[in-house]
Amino acid sequence: MKSKRIHEMEQYIKQKKHVSLDELCELFKVSKNTVRKDVNEIVKLDYYEKVYGGVEFIETFLPPFEERNQQALNGKKNIAKRAADEIKENDIIFIDSGTTTQFITDFLPEEIRLTIITNSLIVINKAALMPNVKLIIFGETYHKNTHSFIGAVATDILKKYNIHKAFMAASAVSIVSGLSNSDNQEYEIKSAVVSKSRKTYALVGSEKMGKSALVTYAHLDEIDGIITDQFIPEEYELFLRDHNIDLFIC
Repeated sequence: MKSKRIHEMEQYIKQKKHVSLDELCELFKVSKNTVRKDVNEIVKLDYYEKVYGGVEFIETFLPPFEERNQQALNGKKNIAKRAADEIKENDIIFIDSGTTTQFITDFLPEEIRLTIITNSLIVINKAALMPNVKLIIFGETYHKNTHSFIGAVATDILKKYNIHKAFMAASAVSIVSGLSNSDNQEYEIKSAVVSKSRKTYALVGSEKMGKSALVTYAHLDEIDGIITDQFIPEEYELFLRDHNIDLFIC
């Protein structure tokens, strides 16, 4: 129950931007000492900081795709290569838009037969050249900052499809906030994909562990695997093990 309260408290602070400790005590019906302990956990995440008598959420903006694409490039390709190993003949997969997920198709056999569902412009261009891939595209509005297509219609379309495996990107991962993104325009699409997929894999660099971004689109216990580039904190390994979530370290 504590982790649920901390998550709800975090979301409340994110919404209100600035919250006093007294306000949190009254809202969550706990003592000030308990609130202080919860806030100490929350400020370990990015975008939160203590201020006199309370706590603040700090607004951030997603850097351009090209800038993010050059960060830890080899690690991203290694993660994508390991993700490609999970894809089998005749799978129906979703590939999320992201600077790591964009490389998955580079490591698939050229002749593999499968269905790729995506809203990523980069994945669309690559998958279109694969002779035996059925490509399903959705999203009516192009979003330059993520090189992806978005829109309310896309979310409705997703509900029709049965997805065997989803390969998701995230700006940050934490036990409290789950998988979160710095851009809220893809929230509904990502959430819909996770709810429809039989298996969901998060492709994230180890530097994103223990952090939180603007919007949570899935809790950690909703996914089936994390593929990362280095060893992660012990508390995360224990959480994944306790919740039967696979961990792949490249």
